[in-house]
Amino acid sequence: MRLSNMADYAVVTMSAAARHCGSARSSASELAEETGIALPTTQKLVSILSKAGLLRSTRGSGGGIQLARPAAAISLADIIEAVEGPIAMTACIDGNKHECAIENLCNVQPHWGIVNQAVRSALADVPLSSLATGR
Repeated sequence: MRLSNMADYAVVTMSAAARHCGSARSSASELAEETGIALPTTQKLVSILSKAGLLRSTRGSGGGIQLARPAAAISLADIIEAVEGPIAMTACIDGNKHECAIENLCNVQPHWGIVNQAVRSALADVPLSSLATGR
């Protein structure tokens, strides 16, 4: 399993935003500069993460970007799902998709739900607060 670049960048961006928690709001430009992620990508991520309810963006003087809730209440799973959609190890996890050629013969399919839940639980157990503390 490998995260897309956007999901990886979202985690980096959220970690940077969490380090500003409790201080003045930051801007997409500040987050881009701090993380080394290109400004257009950072702006796109801020939009995605705001729509997912993880960031709050306020326009105008005194505006900026801040976490929508405490860093301890945001998990790695929340961030990944904001960018990637629901965490699913295989297409057959989604009961509406029938993309697999061996779906009718597969003995493993009933077990993917258990594996998927274990992966999601592991990601949900990692709070943003622990990612933002540095190395």
